[in-house]
Amino acid sequence: MTLGKLFTTALLLSSSVLLFAFVPAKGNPKAVPHSGDGDRHCIPVGGMVMTNFGAVDQNTTLGIATGDLKGAVAATLLGAPQPGAGGTVVFRIQHHWVTESGDAITVDPAAATTVPLSNTLFAVVSYPVHITGGTGKFAGATGDVTNIGEADLVKGTVFRYSGQVCFASPEDR
Repeated sequence: MTLGKLFTTALLLSSSVLLFAFVPAKGNPKAVPHSGDGDRHCIPVGGMVMTNFGAVDQNTTLGIATGDLKGAVAATLLGAPQPGAGGTVVFRIQHHWVTESGDAITVDPAAATTVPLSNTLFAVVSYPVHITGGTGKFAGATGDVTNIGEADLVKGTVFRYSGQVCFASPEDR
């Protein structure tokens, strides 16, 4: 075989392989979300949390969550609020979350940075929450949500949450 025929054959073979790479497979295979975290499958989540202080004791809220993480929530203040930078007030909080289906969501202690609007009303300017697992479909899950809203130490709290939860397997989405 001459060098010219070898080159032409190699070019045709390469083109054929490349062409087959772009030919769709038969059927309509379902796309699998890719999260970049091995076999984990991540989904966006969002909703609202509304709680009342004093439902359990003066440092614990109790209430509901709507949206993708619908269920019951509680939050316990981990000490007195502390002064933060620029006149802010920081609340350290431990959350307790149970979904409507009975799965528990475990989260790290969180810090809510707020701006005081009165002695009892605070606007939330930064409130990240990190999910570290749980039970049922949240076993092995991870995620991060951010919150905006207000904390009223007399009337209760209202937050809007949004973020992402990554589940250990596609069946858990």
